[in-house]
Amino acid sequence: MLLFLVRLLAALPLSWLQSTGRLLGVIVYRFPGRYRRRLQANARQAGYADPAFARRAAAESGAMILEIPKVWWRTPHCLALTHSDQEAVVREALAEGRGVLYLTPHLGCFEITARHLTQHGPLTVMFRPSRSALLDPIVESARDMHNLRAVPANRHGVREFVRALKRGEAVGMLPDQVPREGDGVWLPFFGRPALTMTLAARLALQTGVAVILTAGERLPGGRGWRIHYLRLPEPLPAAPESLAAAINQAMETLIRRFPEQYLWSYNRYKEPDGAPPLPDESAPASRGRA
Repeated sequence: MLLFLVRLLAALPLSWLQSTGRLLGVIVYRFPGRYRRRLQANARQAGYADPAFARRAAAESGAMILEIPKVWWRTPHCLALTHSDQEAVVREALAEGRGVLYLTPHLGCFEITARHLTQHGPLTVMFRPSRSALLDPIVESARDMHNLRAVPANRHGVREFVRALKRGEAVGMLPDQVPREGDGVWLPFFGRPALTMTLAARLALQTGVAVILTAGERLPGGRGWRIHYLRLPEPLPAAPESLAAAINQAMETLIRRFPEQYLWSYNRYKEPDGAPPLPDESAPASRGRA
């Protein structure tokens, strides 16, 4: 039943889905609670303290959620509405023949970004299983696509990433997820220590691939998406921690291109169980799950 409803949403016009999502996003934001406080605090940390900015960011989060069914089940239609004036960045990196590591933060429509990248060749992406068994059939049915392969975020997935990169292919992952089981280091993110994964950095250094940050900017009026690219300059820092810090800085640069579309409500500064101690000078982080 839930799968039927989601497919029904996918049949609706993109402009309607995004507009309705923005309305719902603002409605949810108006209720006081942890979601609203976190969104405001994280945006303020990055220098966006205007209450109007927070409302617009909440609206864009709603648009992001309701556009996903359209992207998943009307992919050809959505790809026809997707463009970029920076495709040369990708073509040049792939022409080097050493593989590409795409890093896509929680910015804009990250679902369309992965699908857009498949036009350049095979792409292996890493995912975390959903926390709800009800969502599993939906995610499974939407995951399969020509040139797009999903692997779990575990050791098996890492091995598949290495194999793909050694074949000169591309892989993609979210670099701003809080790492689990203490697998991370505290590094600045918009001026505050955030537990940062080192997996992306270690993969890049182990395989010698090009590293490109990318995001899909949501255009107004249901007109589609514009794909942005930002390649890390080489030579890359030799230490994983230094490269992870450079990735955080590049993410900040990319986010500031269209900051209202970043998922500010994500608990980026939490301190999960098993995390290394926070630096003494850092502000308290949230404990527990996002």
